[in-house]
Amino acid sequence: MPFNYNKEQKSPKRRFLLILGTAAFICFVVLGLMIMFWDALPLQMQHYQRLLFGGFIICYAVLRFSRLFKKDQYED
Repeated sequence: MPFNYNKEQKSPKRRFLLILGTAAFICFVVLGLMIMFWDALPLQMQHYQRLLFGGFIICYAVLRFSRLFKKDQYED
């Protein structure tokens, strides 16, 4: 039996936002990794700047993804 935090099924709005948020998370992580490690990307930055900027984007993705699971106090 799978472990459920709540027994209720997610609303269509909540399910859509979860799918959209997961897609955004994946896109931001891929973008951060591209900036960090793809040398052919035409950015005029030094290597450490690329690492910092890519790391910042990945941290932002993790922050956005963690906000998906925060329960809204006004939601039913």
